Amino acid sequence: MDHQEEYHWTIEAKASLFDLKLTEVWAYRDLLILLVRRDFVSFYKQTILGPLWFFIQPLFTTIIFTFIFGNLAGISTDGLPKPLFYMAGITAWNYFADCLTKTSTVFKDNAGIFGKVYFPRLIMPLSIVVSNLVRFGVQMLLFLLMMVYYYLSGAVFHITSAIFLFPLIVTLMALLGLGAGMIISAMTTKYRDLAFLVTFGVQLLMYATTVIYPLSEAFNKYPDYAWIIAYNPMTPIIEIFRYGFLGEGSFSWGSLGYATAVTTALLLFGIVIFNKVERNFVDTV
Repeated sequence: MDHQEEYHWTIEAKASLFDLKLTEVWAYRDLLILLVRRDFVSFYKQTILGPLWFFIQPLFTTIIFTFIFGNLAGISTDGLPKPLFYMAGITAWNYFADCLTKTSTVFKDNAGIFGKVYFPRLIMPLSIVVSNLVRFGVQMLLFLLMMVYYYLSGAVFHITSAIFLFPLIVTLMALLGLGAGMIISAMTTKYRDLAFLVTFGVQLLMYATTVIYPLSEAFNKYPDYAWIIAYNPMTPIIEIFRYGFLGEGSFSWGSLGYATAVTTALLLFGIVIFNKVERNFVDTV
């Protein structure tokens, strides 16, 4: 008796730039887990402190920001304890920045794998988002411990109902970094100089976001230029993050809607560019 094998899918050129082949992505979920594990092992394999760097980096950054911007520069933190204010901004910003910078070089960093074996290419940037989510979770734990410490010390802050938007805020940070990163990754296949500018550009972008100052302070001191900061899509995300956990920050449904719209637009554009470049990027990388 002849037995005919059944195939769940066939490898063929995408009919549409928006064709993500999510069925294949789900089928390769084990590969996603392996890639996430690879990121941790390769990054911390030869380090002495290992995963403790998850805590050290935001903690030392908070100390430096508190000393320079809080004490020397005297920048307002809306009445919140300075370390708590900066830790909130750093925790949120680090997740977005890590997703952006690592996704922006996904073609260049994985050209060897892409050129030898087939798998849904979207798996690679998704693995970056997931692995960074684990790191974000560890840093969130540090932030929550700091909240408990300052609460027991008598500091004045309060949790608001906006905390229920936390899953949406994390999703927006991930998708914003993913979308922008895929756009840059597509461009770096031809223009290598962009890879050198990404890290530097992300650091500059942080100062145009409310990581080291509240949005209210920007409008009070520099009203003519504050609109630039307000239209940065990461600004409402960080402001709502602070407002939910600490009770201070600028929250409005309009700003949340704006951040969601910009994130969606960048993600869709990133998907189109990513799908277009993945067809022939091996010839240029």
